[in-house]
Amino acid sequence: MAVIIKTKEQIEIIREGGKILADVLRKVAKKVAPGISTYELDKYAFDLIKEKGGTPAFLNYRPEGAPKAFPASICISVNNEIVHAIPLKTRILKEGDIVSLDLGLKYKGLFTDHAVTVAVGKISKKDQDLLDKTKKALEVGIIAACGGNTVGDIGHAIESFVNRKYGIVRELSGHGVGVKIHEDPYIPNYGKAGKGQKLIPGMIIAIEPMLNIGKDNIVGASDDWTIKTADGSHSAHFEHTILITEGDAEILTMI
Repeated sequence: MAVIIKTKEQIEIIREGGKILADVLRKVAKKVAPGISTYELDKYAFDLIKEKGGTPAFLNYRPEGAPKAFPASICISVNNEIVHAIPLKTRILKEGDIVSLDLGLKYKGLFTDHAVTVAVGKISKKDQDLLDKTKKALEVGIIAACGGNTVGDIGHAIESFVNRKYGIVRELSGHGVGVKIHEDPYIPNYGKAGKGQKLIPGMIIAIEPMLNIGKDNIVGASDDWTIKTADGSHSAHFEHTILITEGDAEILTMI
């Protein structure tokens, strides 16, 4: 495992890029409403990123083993879609949907990653609870990400908070970020306290819990990108890019 410790200069650029990404994603989230297509949201995100001097990190990104590159700027996953759904002109959001917006930014050659799940109009109490708990799970994970702790401490904190009330997606995880969009270490949303890679000041990581109302099993869709819950239950996803320090982590994808 080759963990990249960032320099002061890199951290400053990533901090700047993180603020831009947070602003873009906040604006895209505000545009979510019944009747809008996921394609329109993607185009809006692309235009905002270009306006601010950045590049969409996911557009044409092809990770190792992927049969094709991702064709859009933002992953927009609706209801039982967990992550990586491709925006489409034919995918129209409707009242009661929940939608995950997952966006990566390349700015001055360095990367940040950020995701939120938002309501489309009025949603069920069950879905609202899912959103609230997933967002809280992210906060709990960030609190555990102190310098000197381990990746296992982050996963253990999230898993303990969830306490089997939701399915924790196990095949997908958080990751290092900065020089590349995905770096070591791998950061699962479950684990044993004190185990795994030590968190060293200067590391930059993305923590991203994905929780399902049903079980944790997943299936891939025929588009080779979208990942869904196997049982059709709704899923939520929140993510921040953070800097590991001597003390509490610094959230970089915040305004």
